[in-house]
Amino acid sequence: MIFPCEKAVWYYLPQIRADLAIELVKTGMTQSQAAKKLGVTPAAVSQYIHKKRGIQTPKSRIYRQEIKTAVKKICDDASNADLSLIVCSCCHMLQKDDEKKQDKH
Repeated sequence: MIFPCEKAVWYYLPQIRADLAIELVKTGMTQSQAAKKLGVTPAAVSQYIHKKRGIQTPKSRIYRQEIKTAVKKICDDASNADLSLIVCSCCHMLQKDDEKKQDKH
């Protein structure tokens, strides 16, 4: 049995990090700066950007908006508590999308 948080760590968090890394770099931030903000290595950010890490699947408009909100807060140096709530929200969105896909099959 795979617990929801286990699935989150293996699948959803890498996806969220990839989406955040891509958006941070789009704002003009360097890969090293984005890595520092996300608490990962610059190599990890490079892998996210080049789609070698983090599953790249189509995402809902609401999810993409949450990622943009998170990036804005990261750029504004928001508190970790704010970002934790956004990441949890994104994780729940990905989980619901995953459940919808499974229901269709």
